[in-house]
Amino acid sequence: MTIGIVVSRADRASLHIGEQLFARADWTEHEDPDRPDADGGGTYYRDGPFEVREFDELHIHLDDPAPAFSEAPRLLVFVSRHSGETGALLTGHFTGNFGEAEYGGEDGDLAEAAPSALSAYLGALSAHAPEGYDVAVEGTHHGPTALDTPSLFAELGSGDEQWDDPAGARAVAQAVLSLRGVPAHRERQLVGIGGGHYAPRFGRVVQETPWAVGHIASDWQLDELGHPRTDAARETLRAAFGRSGATHALLDGEHSEVADAVEEMGYRVVSETWVRTVGDRPLGLVRELESGVATVDDGLRFGSVVPDAEGDWERVDLPDDLLAAAQNVDAEATRAAVDAATVAFDTIENGTRANGAAAIPDAEAYDDLIDDLAAILRTDYDSVSVDDGAVVARENAFDPEKARKLGIPEGPKMGMLSSGESVEVDGELIPPTAVHSEREERFPVE
Repeated sequence: MTIGIVVSRADRASLHIGEQLFARADWTEHEDPDRPDADGGGTYYRDGPFEVREFDELHIHLDDPAPAFSEAPRLLVFVSRHSGETGALLTGHFTGNFGEAEYGGEDGDLAEAAPSALSAYLGALSAHAPEGYDVAVEGTHHGPTALDTPSLFAELGSGDEQWDDPAGARAVAQAVLSLRGVPAHRERQLVGIGGGHYAPRFGRVVQETPWAVGHIASDWQLDELGHPRTDAARETLRAAFGRSGATHALLDGEHSEVADAVEEMGYRVVSETWVRTVGDRPLGLVRELESGVATVDDGLRFGSVVPDAEGDWERVDLPDDLLAAAQNVDAEATRAAVDAATVAFDTIENGTRANGAAAIPDAEAYDDLIDDLAAILRTDYDSVSVDDGAVVARENAFDPEKARKLGIPEGPKMGMLSSGESVEVDGELIPPTAVHSEREERFPVE
């Protein structure tokens, strides 16, 4: 299906991006005599799934250019200038108005977003951006809004110097052409709420996680939205989720009233930690684990075991004392053992130490975990055995009480014995083994 590229003759940055598009692909020229040249008719260009149409109007004043294309586009890309006091900047964003329409479109109306395509576009921008250019995602703003075709703005900014820069235009063109075969949507998509117009939190999520971000209501757009409990505001918020194909929202800043309204409408507000921790794990499985083990925000972390089906796991209590002892011997190996044996596990200390409950695929996985933890202890104890109901660790260690009974005073000689050196007391040589006792520790396991 076609990816429609919209070029505006009223926007010289758009024309320059168009020139770079034509220089980077094998375009064929076609004629559309049935549509005015000013409205995308006349000469147009195709290369594979891409079709370029030119319009006289600025993009923000076009109602819906999709009917101009030779077949219904699956994605519309508006190549455009970006204006602002932001220096050399390449951006992407969706269109719509959370409140009053000052720059095209309708009040409280949002276009259909293309979250997956925007993620791919921003990733390609980062790869192709010339030296001196930054890359950013912008909050949703301006028209057109009457778009049922998934769409995005691909922008070159932020002033005259950049609008005329072939290198900047080339980067935008290359990023647009990278969208061949990229779907408009994916399984996991978020609505962004809050933050500045240039949205670094949402940009990080787009670039660094499997999650895509749809419409973003920046702080200034939330001011335009008004109180979130009004019917109009709730309708616009609901449209943001529907037009983004999203069921989750990520906040930047304190927006408790908006968060409450979003959750009352049946959507879930999540943290950036939640997004990064969940990653690409099946969302149905995540819901089960958060209900049956712990929530991500309370410490749930995921192991390397992914069940074949939802519900194909069992809840167990971790051997916390054994875990703590193994952690003190080798923290990295302990975490690796837990990861290898579990579907997910609860943690303490900001997610750094496994503790509490876990989800395992079967009893054998739990037994393997116990064996792995016992192996870690063997590097620090003389002997470790796995008995029924416990791991038993034994070691011969310095016993200060034995040393005192042999008349060894506190001080240097006591220190030498504890370090494994022999000492002389009243003409008698006392070896370290004389002041050792076997110490046994039992770590219960279920």
